[in-house]
Amino acid sequence: MSNLLAPKLLAEFIGTFAFVFIGAGAAAVVGDGVGLPGIAAIAFAHGLTIMVFAFAYGSVSGGHMNPAVTVGVLAAGAMRAGEAAGYIVSQLVGAVIGALLLWAVLGGAATGLGVPALAHDLALGATTVTVTPAAGFVIEAVLAFFLVTVVLSTAVAGRAGNLAPLAIGMTLTLNIIMGGPLTGAAFNPARALGPMIVTGNLSDAWLYVAAPIVGAIVAAVLHTGLVHLAQERTTAAAPASTPAE
Repeated sequence: MSNLLAPKLLAEFIGTFAFVFIGAGAAAVVGDGVGLPGIAAIAFAHGLTIMVFAFAYGSVSGGHMNPAVTVGVLAAGAMRAGEAAGYIVSQLVGAVIGALLLWAVLGGAATGLGVPALAHDLALGATTVTVTPAAGFVIEAVLAFFLVTVVLSTAVAGRAGNLAPLAIGMTLTLNIIMGGPLTGAAFNPARALGPMIVTGNLSDAWLYVAAPIVGAIVAAVLHTGLVHLAQERTTAAAPASTPAE
């Protein structure tokens, strides 16, 4: 393993481990049916964890902590395929170990360990809503699209400077406040698979893996297109050079 790659993989492992232990742990401790205050607590647990570890490890690995983010960065041409594969393996291992530690400290899998799930008979206003796999796929893909768009536009493009982790953490928080009651708002294959593997509950696992990847690729394609358009406009606006007299 390259001496340059090793610290990146370690950073992704630690960051994803912390993200699952704190984020999924908060979901397990707060539980279901707690209303907006509980959802907000879970959202901030995830968002703040991503933010602080992005500040801590952003300069080392970029602070992805999410295979969908890594796929988006790869699709945008900002990293190599081999490096991306290493990131994803490190993230998945960190997620499983984070979930295993949760299993140990919470005394087993009875709490669910924060496994995301599609809502059934969720009370919304005067009606109840059951989220179908198709609707859940769209929700998870859109939430991942938002996250990867912010990552590419701030951390990768460098537009937000040192505040990129704040923007990313807040995006995660807002996503979970909206999507948490509907799908669990994982939009992160590692965050979903870690607790799923440890509990043996693989319900809709395909959805929680595929949807964020689709959203990430769409975000990368649009980001790349916008960058090219901006470059073309800059070139067109530049004054034409004239030969020296």
